[in-house]
Amino acid sequence: MKRSDERGGPETDEPSEPVEQPDAHEGAYALLQRGKALMRGRHHAQASIVLERAARLEPGKGSILEALGRSYFNSGQHERAAETFAELLEIDPSSHYAHYALGQSFKKLGRLREARTHLRLAAAMNPDSRLYRGALARVPADVD
Repeated sequence: MKRSDERGGPETDEPSEPVEQPDAHEGAYALLQRGKALMRGRHHAQASIVLERAARLEPGKGSILEALGRSYFNSGQHERAAETFAELLEIDPSSHYAHYALGQSFKKLGRLREARTHLRLAAAMNPDSRLYRGALARVPADVD
């Protein structure tokens, strides 16, 4: 169907449905879901922006901080990732994944002693995890 554009311009063959724009009043849960979808599509930097909004709406929410930290890490923002995972550990010190992710972030930053400490904690908290044990094995033991 042909229609005039909103500015009174020439008719177009474009569909009459509006293009979906992000809702300025999107809730934290919707932002978290959108951020995770962006990460699945490997758009980690864009996901960080969306997840930062969610974190401002729900400060201290573990699920948001974990996703935000992952998006920072995967977009190469390792310092921000480390800060976010450290914040997650303040909220939930028993999170073995947060220890693992903080260790991996420290490793990328060259802070091997701190990396080894957190990777050791993650492996001790979840001894069945090959992922955690493997990450720990890749950090030189002589940094202790």
